[in-house]
Amino acid sequence: MAILITPQTKILIQGITGEFGARHTRLSLDYGTQVVAGVTPGKGGQFFEHGAHRVPIFNSVADAAKATGAAVSAIFVPPPFAADAILECTDAGIDLAVAITEGIPIKDMIRVKRAMEGRKTRLVGPNCPGMVCPGAGKDSYGGCRIGIAPGYINKQGHVGVVSRSGTLTYEAVFQLTTKGIGQSTTVGIGGDPVNGTSHLDVIKLFAADPETHGIILIGEIGGNAEVEAARWIKANCTKPVAGFIAGATAPAGRRMGHAGAIVGGAEDTAAAKIAVFKECGIEVAVTPSDMADALLRAAKAKGVTLS
Repeated sequence: MAILITPQTKILIQGITGEFGARHTRLSLDYGTQVVAGVTPGKGGQFFEHGAHRVPIFNSVADAAKATGAAVSAIFVPPPFAADAILECTDAGIDLAVAITEGIPIKDMIRVKRAMEGRKTRLVGPNCPGMVCPGAGKDSYGGCRIGIAPGYINKQGHVGVVSRSGTLTYEAVFQLTTKGIGQSTTVGIGGDPVNGTSHLDVIKLFAADPETHGIILIGEIGGNAEVEAARWIKANCTKPVAGFIAGATAPAGRRMGHAGAIVGGAEDTAAAKIAVFKECGIEVAVTPSDMADALLRAAKAKGVTLS
């Protein structure tokens, strides 16, 4: 079992004919993802062809969803148009929109967040690597890959991974797979200050999923989302959780890579977040190379088998 997506989930790609969107559509198709439609205004009626795959292109999300039953959209639309692309998913009643686009103006995302309140569609991102639900085949083939994360490093299993950082997501997954430990779902929520789905949102889903036996939570300096998630875990989650916070050596007041990675308050620093993690019973990885081992320590302490 997985959260939000499964290997059977039908995906549409907004921006399928752009260079970046096309490249990752091909990689997702190669992974076995059920990409059933593309959306590029003005190119409806054409096809995206890759090997034996012939994916129809539509002018709108509503048309694509109605014709194919696609329930999830991966958004590779340029920043000036990405907010409207997200809202198009909301208007079409799509279950999940995964916005890969980096550089969407904050004022646009504030508008999007307000417009999505009370609506059916969940947003993951923007500025995120996307999601992976591994399949059972070789190199996890037959799974669902949405976005830009490498599929082949995944392994089907029982660990949920949630992260603001794309690179650290891949590192955690590779460490787990190398140790023979598979993942239920990997979720990259993105590093922008205004996003759709938080650490806590994902942690709650992992906690409720009977097939997710352990969780890795990866955060960084800036904001208090990791602290909020940690305190919920202490009060509500019995599963082993390991955490890592990036940015321990970052100078205060300087943005480090992600738009949201800037220290602005007492709980925004790496030291403060690590202290809260320890207080809440989360096993802390000291370095990025320690993430899988930290989860193994947490699982051993709780008597939980991960593999």
